Amino acid sequence: MKTITPTPESMSAVLANTPKGRPVVMLNLLKFREHAHYEGETSNLSGQEAYREYGRGAIRCIHAVGGEVVWSGKPTGTLIGPQDEQWDEVLLVRYPSIDAFLEMINSPEYKKIVHHRAAAMDDSRLMPMLQS
Repeated sequence: MKTITPTPESMSAVLANTPKGRPVVMLNLLKFREHAHYEGETSNLSGQEAYREYGRGAIRCIHAVGGEVVWSGKPTGTLIGPQDEQWDEVLLVRYPSIDAFLEMINSPEYKKIVHHRAAAMDDSRLMPMLQS
């Protein structure tokens, strides 16, 4: 199943299962559209170009709440997992807490740029992780 944005149910479950005040690293698995789609219209931008536009603004929002990009790269394949789930990019972003992440996604600055992410994505996964 392709997913681009969190559902209210998934957001509630994550908030219930993620302790407050602990650093969280968000695992982003990204699959880009061939052409970005803004409000149902195909763009001249590729999905990857639209995501780069989102990324330029997102990095400022991440830093504003004390977060940082930990790692970014391109997978070379899947050793264990569904072979139909191939990802174009993997991104790890560390936040001081789940509350910092929520502060970021609810900020006016983030809300101004998130449409680029939606236009760019064909499929994605976003998983908060705690250090064990």
